[in-house]
Amino acid sequence: MNQPHYILLPANPLFIVSSLVLAFVLNLLPWGQWVGVPDFLAIALVFWNIHQPRKVGIGTAFFMGLMMDVHDASLLGQNALAYTLLSYFAIMIHRRVLWFPLGTQALHILPLLLMAQVVQLVVQLTVSGKHPGWLYFTESIVAAVLWPMVSMMLLAPQRRAINRDDTRPI
Repeated sequence: MNQPHYILLPANPLFIVSSLVLAFVLNLLPWGQWVGVPDFLAIALVFWNIHQPRKVGIGTAFFMGLMMDVHDASLLGQNALAYTLLSYFAIMIHRRVLWFPLGTQALHILPLLLMAQVVQLVVQLTVSGKHPGWLYFTESIVAAVLWPMVSMMLLAPQRRAINRDDTRPI
């Protein structure tokens, strides 16, 4: 089935900030320590790094990583390093990823999310020597599965109607 091609309006900076804050709040909820619950902030950062790399960059990822470090009471800089590398590589491939349909985009996002988790795991192993188990990596797989839904939700406010109707305000 041929999907319609939408013309996207410019992203509202207030919407970008509010989506990052909402993703941060979702990470703060108690379910964040359960196995298989994705890192919502990482998903939101990758999304905005791919769709708006000039508005959400590596500095934003570093700041949000520091905020997660403070919340998790982990080694200061662990999440900041992972989110910074995640954003760097997402910005590197952002033009390529946008050419693909959402399912294929998820396959491009999965290695980025796994890399961020490996960075966090290496820092955690270096400091504490505790390995969380192999189920630790399921959150990246769940995040990649959620990618099409997250993309549709975050792009919804920017979509313009395909057939413009003069009686509609947008």
